[in-house]
Amino acid sequence: MSSDTMTSNATKDNDISILVVSGRSGSGKTSVLNILEDLGYYSIDNLPLSLVPQAAQRLVGDSGIQRLALGVDIRTPRADLSNFSKVHDTLKQTYGEKTVQVVYVTAQDSTLVARFNATRRVHPLMTKDTVTTKHSTNNLPAAIKKESSLLEPIFKRADMKIDTSMLNIHQLKERLRDYVGVENKIVINLLSFGFKYGNPIDADFIFDVRILPNPHWNPKLRMATGLDHKVREFFADYPEVNEMTEDIGTFLERWLPNFLHNNRHTVTVAIGCTGGKHRSVFITQQLQDRLAMSLPKDLTVATKHREKHLW
Repeated sequence: MSSDTMTSNATKDNDISILVVSGRSGSGKTSVLNILEDLGYYSIDNLPLSLVPQAAQRLVGDSGIQRLALGVDIRTPRADLSNFSKVHDTLKQTYGEKTVQVVYVTAQDSTLVARFNATRRVHPLMTKDTVTTKHSTNNLPAAIKKESSLLEPIFKRADMKIDTSMLNIHQLKERLRDYVGVENKIVINLLSFGFKYGNPIDADFIFDVRILPNPHWNPKLRMATGLDHKVREFFADYPEVNEMTEDIGTFLERWLPNFLHNNRHTVTVAIGCTGGKHRSVFITQQLQDRLAMSLPKDLTVATKHREKHLW
């Protein structure tokens, strides 16, 4: 077996995904690349088609990147588009049939016209001056039609065609996540804080536990924190502390899993008391232990005590 064959087979055996993303201007190709980046892909936009094999080799072969999304569109040299079949075949021969996929993004002509009019952007095939080239036009519908013709070699080889005419950004992300087989994972950030230092501006939920008994007024516990055993013993004497923890925990267990269908990456749950040292810290830790055991595996629980530097 030659060294070239060994290298090729070794590459194909790896769990690699290379997506060539193309499509009509205004259809949402850049949004697709941004979503893929959120899903763990290394994304590059506006890459000349002739450089795609080199980019794949540099990023996948040399740098070990497993997920790669390369954006190619009408801005690439015209000669490149006519050679798409050759570039596509080269990628498949190098990395495997199932490894290389082409995603083509499009939209209805009327939708594209409306989007260009709304954003007041100039279509790439429209000229901005009086000089008209072979592939230019001053008419938007004509430019859209011409672009479709030039992109035909890519369209014919597309593994996935996405019409974004009726899709919002969340639906688009759902389609892409299902296609690339990436599960939606969310980090649940549990944050204790003190109200006297200000509300956390990034919190999705804020629970106020200042109604609970405060260890601060016990001189023996003033210097302790909600992480200390003697503070936990103090709270054990007050059933309302456990009741509030139970109520908050039940609420979060009921509703947090729904964020898996809401295209979120993080959800921050803030627990606040006066100084962020005793009550909020204790309840945050209790919730962390509980939710880590009860939430679905795609929800990861992380804990932070915002005022810890002041203890």
